[in-house]
Amino acid sequence: MKNTIKFLTLSVLTISFSCTDLEIEQTDSAFDETLSSEFQGVDPATSLDGIYNDLRGQIQGQEGLYALNEVSSDELLVPTRGTDWGDNGVWRNLHDHNWNPLHRDVVNTWNSLNQNVFKATLIIDPRSNSSAQQVAEAKFLRAFSTFWIADLYGQAPFRTPDEGAGINPSVKTRAEAFDFAVQDLTEALPDLLATGPSASLNRASKASANFLLAKLYLNRNVLSGTAVDAADMTKVVQYVNAIQDDGFALQSGYFDIFEDTVDSETILFTTSEVGPRIWNTLHYKQNSPDNEGGGWNGFTTLSEFYDTFEGDPNINEPGSGQEERRGYVPTDGSNLGIGYGFLIGQQYDETGTAMTDRVGNPLDFTRELPGLLGNDEVTGIRVIKYHPENGGFTGHQIVFRYADAHLMKAEAILRGATSSETALSLVNELRAMRNLNGNTTPLTAVSEQNMLDERGRELYGEFWRRNDQIRFGKFSEPWQYKSNTDAYRVLFPIPATAIISNPNLVQNEGY
Repeated sequence: MKNTIKFLTLSVLTISFSCTDLEIEQTDSAFDETLSSEFQGVDPATSLDGIYNDLRGQIQGQEGLYALNEVSSDELLVPTRGTDWGDNGVWRNLHDHNWNPLHRDVVNTWNSLNQNVFKATLIIDPRSNSSAQQVAEAKFLRAFSTFWIADLYGQAPFRTPDEGAGINPSVKTRAEAFDFAVQDLTEALPDLLATGPSASLNRASKASANFLLAKLYLNRNVLSGTAVDAADMTKVVQYVNAIQDDGFALQSGYFDIFEDTVDSETILFTTSEVGPRIWNTLHYKQNSPDNEGGGWNGFTTLSEFYDTFEGDPNINEPGSGQEERRGYVPTDGSNLGIGYGFLIGQQYDETGTAMTDRVGNPLDFTRELPGLLGNDEVTGIRVIKYHPENGGFTGHQIVFRYADAHLMKAEAILRGATSSETALSLVNELRAMRNLNGNTTPLTAVSEQNMLDERGRELYGEFWRRNDQIRFGKFSEPWQYKSNTDAYRVLFPIPATAIISNPNLVQNEGY
């Protein structure tokens, strides 16, 4: 018989708050496993498909992993609009860095990522009789989740298939989690498929493993608490070169990359619906044939972030001098009347008619907000990369993209990697590719600040902003509508239920 895994919730959780303390009284087990017999393996094909399906759901949502990485950064916020998007403060607490160990997204993301790791471990176990490729894919998926656990929470529990409820999972430090993920990927590489640009990149390949290795080594000083090592940066260059060798390259036509078509940049995607990336930002009256109910009128960006792009800061209509990645707001009814990139100012419908909000005022998205509270229907610049003209709920969301790898390589060279190329030439190569409108000018030099800015301009809304800000030392600084500068918030807290269930976990500093 196979293992029967049961995840139990707390039957009673008593919480008391004081000015600075959160006390939790344990009265039941937060996590339990009941083994029906000695572990004899799982069906590897079914189990592997299950993890990919779980990952699809984890990538798709606007909560969870996406919220922790984007809404906690200077890139996105979710203002409360009357009673809309209040949600007991979960969105505001992410943006102003006031989350606690009970925060919805802190808890759910921890649970889902750790379940990914355990499920992958079952496939990797020899008793599951997995093929070499199945083991390699499971090791990639385990490394992917381990990376995020270490990055977000700073420590990673680990349980073997034979460890039952009476054994508390061991806990890897951040540095140990780095080593564990690197080992998984290194062992997986020989047995992963060498797949170039194609429609089959929704599963692990050599290129996706090399991408994750590059990401790990680029962040090694953060994960290990050490100084940047030039040898690590050189490894980043080598891993990115290996991705190039598989046929991946920069592609012109920035917003075309986010269609459900084969391109030279997508290294890994999931069949996650892109609807949440579209509708969580658009107004209630902006719609498409497959979503006549309109948008959800939530997510916006900050004017400070918008201003890192070249172009007129107060308008984003065609011909207004914007760089390509800033997009545009159509005035002629094209693209269902819905723009690409950043939507600011007056919006138009599919006939080119100026739109109004629900009470008849101009649908004119503003640069500024009154704060995280007190917003109306039109406050805030909207952000859209996936477009409803290509399908309002298309199942194609990018996870790893070559432009990110290209910029990782440039950053690694800036930080001391050995390479025949320069950071400046690589950044300007990308900027030249993003010069459809003739308004993306070459840089004359590359500093850490404009490297961070370039990553923001290229990768906004793609899960990486928090990680980037931490690596560049900016995450604890104040920005619009966020004054909290607590340095310890570079890590999220370990969820309260996890601390109760596993005494090997130690709550992160400050929580």
